[in-house]
Amino acid sequence: MIRIGVLTGGGDCPGLNAVIYGVVVRACQYGFEVWGIEDGYKGLLSGKVRRLRKEDVKDIYWLGGTVLGTSRKNPAKSEDELRTAVENVKKLGLDVLITIGGDDTLGAARKLYERGVPVIGVPKTIDNDLPGTDYSIGFWTSVQTITDALDKLHTTARSHKRVMIVEIMGRYAGWLTLMGGLAGGAHIILIPEKPVDIDEVCRIVKERKERGEPYSLIAVAEGVTIPTTGDLVAVSAEKDEFGHVRLGGVSKILEEEISKKTGMEVRSVILGHLQRGGIPSAYDRVLGIRLGCKAVDLVKEGKFGYAVVVKGIEIESVKIDEIVSGLRRVPEELHEYTNIFTL
Repeated sequence: MIRIGVLTGGGDCPGLNAVIYGVVVRACQYGFEVWGIEDGYKGLLSGKVRRLRKEDVKDIYWLGGTVLGTSRKNPAKSEDELRTAVENVKKLGLDVLITIGGDDTLGAARKLYERGVPVIGVPKTIDNDLPGTDYSIGFWTSVQTITDALDKLHTTARSHKRVMIVEIMGRYAGWLTLMGGLAGGAHIILIPEKPVDIDEVCRIVKERKERGEPYSLIAVAEGVTIPTTGDLVAVSAEKDEFGHVRLGGVSKILEEEISKKTGMEVRSVILGHLQRGGIPSAYDRVLGIRLGCKAVDLVKEGKFGYAVVVKGIEIESVKIDEIVSGLRRVPEELHEYTNIFTL
C-alpha cells in the first residue's frame, strides 16, 4: 500500500481543490492511500494530517481556495525544521509527498527531495511566472476576475470622466496585468518588465481627452517600480518566511502623479485578494483534475523529483529544478500589447 501525502502551500488560488480531487480519485484507482496535510508545511512540521477518501473530496473540484488550508511556512528556513519535516514524513509513513505551490513551496520541496524525501510538485501561482510550464493553476480564473472588475470600472470611469487606475497582482511578472488588461480593454497597461514613463502615460491620457474620450482606464501590476526612484511599493517592511514583503500601493502614487500632471480627476483601486478568490473556471477545474491525476501517475512510475506541467494541451513532467530555476516574465515581443487600446 503506497501512502501519499498532499499539501497546498503559499497563497491560495482557484483550482487547488480540483488538483486535490484529481490526486485522490487517481490514487483510489491505483489502490493507494492519500493523506491530506493541513495548512501546508506548517501542518507537516506539526504532524497535522487526515485521511482523504473519495467521499471526502466529493464535489470539491468546483470550490475555490483549498480544503486543506495553506500557509507560508518555510521548512527550509532552518536545518532543525528541515530535519523535523523529513522525520515527520517517515513517522507518518508517507511514501511520497505531493506539494502544490509556487516557487517558494516547490523550492522547499526540492530541499526535502535532496534529503531523501520522494517528492512530486504541482506548480501553482496566479502570477503565472514559473518557468517550465505554459500556465499555472488558477491563472485564467484570476484573469477572468480582473476582466470582470475592469468591465465594471469602465462604466464608472466613463460616467464621471475620470482616470481610473487598477492595481493588479504580479510581484515580478506582468502576466495577470497584461492578459487581464487586454481582456478588460485597459487603455494603458503597466507591467514590471517594461519601464514606466509617467510623462508618456499623462500624454496618452490628455490626448484621449482632447479626442473626446474624457476617461481612461489604467491597469498596473503591483510589482511596477516607482518611476522617480525605481523602488517597489510595499504595505510594510515586514517579510514573510521566504523573504518577501507584501506589495501594494503603487496605484496610489500613480494617482497622485497623474492628477498633478494632467489636472484630471483620478481614482485608484487595489483588487487585492479578490483575484485569489471565487470558484475556478471550467479551464482551471479541468486543468487541476488533470494535474492531480498526472501527479499520481508519476507516483506509480516512481518518478520523483519531478513536477507536472502544461505544455500546449498536454500534461507532461519536468524536473522540479526547472520550475524553481528563475522567473518566467512577459517576453519583449508581447510588450506591444500594453498600449493596444490607447487610441
